[in-house]
Amino acid sequence: MKRILIPAGGALLATGLLAAGLAGTAQADDTVAKDAMAATAANAKAIASFWAENNGAALKAATESNVWDKADVAKLQSKGGYSSDTKPGSTAPTGEEKKTTSKVQNVNMPKTIGKVFFINSKGEKKWCSATSIQSQYRNLVATAGHCVYDTAANTDVMSKWVFVPGYYQGKSPWGIYVGKQAFTHYDFDVYEDYDRDYAFVTVYNGVKLDGGKATKVTINEFKSAQAKGQVTDIKAAEVSKDEYESAIKDPTKFPYYEMKPGEAKKVTGPDYPGAVVDKKEVSKTEYEAAKAKGNGRGQGFIYGDPIAENVDKATWDKYDGLGDKGTGPDKFGNYYITHYYVQEWYVPGKDAKYYRIDYYVIEDFAKDAGRLGDNVGGQGFAWNQPTGKAIRVFGYPAAPHPDGNKNYTGVTPKWCYGTTTKKLVGSAAKKIEEHVALKCAMTEGADGGPWLYKYSNAKRLGYVNGVTSTFNDQDSNGRVDYISSPYFDGETNTVYKAAAASWSGKIV
Repeated sequence: MKRILIPAGGALLATGLLAAGLAGTAQADDTVAKDAMAATAANAKAIASFWAENNGAALKAATESNVWDKADVAKLQSKGGYSSDTKPGSTAPTGEEKKTTSKVQNVNMPKTIGKVFFINSKGEKKWCSATSIQSQYRNLVATAGHCVYDTAANTDVMSKWVFVPGYYQGKSPWGIYVGKQAFTHYDFDVYEDYDRDYAFVTVYNGVKLDGGKATKVTINEFKSAQAKGQVTDIKAAEVSKDEYESAIKDPTKFPYYEMKPGEAKKVTGPDYPGAVVDKKEVSKTEYEAAKAKGNGRGQGFIYGDPIAENVDKATWDKYDGLGDKGTGPDKFGNYYITHYYVQEWYVPGKDAKYYRIDYYVIEDFAKDAGRLGDNVGGQGFAWNQPTGKAIRVFGYPAAPHPDGNKNYTGVTPKWCYGTTTKKLVGSAAKKIEEHVALKCAMTEGADGGPWLYKYSNAKRLGYVNGVTSTFNDQDSNGRVDYISSPYFDGETNTVYKAAAASWSGKIV
């Protein structure tokens, strides 16, 4: 057991995580740190919708966590090492109990494993590996601490954090489970000590998101629904030039139509023969100036109401267009860019196209999928176990090896099998002194995946006795050949027990 001490005299170098902890985001003694994630069911529903909309487009766009670079993939050393702080112990798994007398040669993947998805401080969509683990309310996920806490930016927990068991190419067969509260060791939350690079996250009941019922609404009703965190959609239907020109003469229809004038467009005035009016995006200042002129033709009068677009944080941060970026995020964690338009007249080209814009509110989009553990079961938990024992590790490796060779895609889970090594330490920068290791060539993307002790191939259950934390190259050939995990001791069990006794509830 290792304990990080505050230097004598009160000197303390505070990281962003420490500052967050002292500010009250982490409520902890010297072992357990707790951090809120999606604080309300409405917030959680909006997060689930963010990942599931457009047939899981955001899920598909995510890439593997990139905490480790080539310089981090180094050798583990045989010095120092862990020490047990209590007697060995375990908590039994829950789930399938079917037995078989046949010897199964193939490895049956656990039903409990999947990916956690999140947005980091750079606004990037990322994922790690994880597993469902046994808990009182069957609502707990085990993964690496760096897959929950954004240590690269010294910030708090990742945003829009979800667990998708059985994930495959945008599909969520058991639903999407939104994180409610993160539990980790105080030394990881405050000091970023990778000897405590593990986290347990309580999740709300899963939600399954299908097409729902789409109701066509006005722009104002659409905006109101967005402000309430409801699921919305916009669809454009191509129409004839005659329908377009007829519609824009009606003030009630005008905001719902737009034109793409084509390559041969010519900007002109309203009285030019063949001129067609369309919207032109301007700054908020230009919009207000045009509005002040009144609505006379030829004065650049207002094209409908400003339209707010819901975007991810990365787009919001980089936005340098004409609209108003606003303050973001709102209470649901959404970021908006508001676009302003005035009218402009064109002589359209031959390739001009005309569209009707329809706005929808989606009802009954989310349905309760039940508790995580009821759907996929939960692995057991073991602590203070001796090394030299057989372990089976699962994860979704995706990153290339340091030499650039890419053996994995991250699409399907992989596994490694072997015995854990004794007394291995790694990166001094990450304060690693008590990791255990396993010979395995899985690369990043597998981080957070479970190390299962006494894994039953028939039951697909075992005991979580570690999580993949680091990737190592013992023979210096540019290939990952060992992975490591924090040693799970009695303090790990203290963190786990606190998380396992925490309730979360439903989203819908």
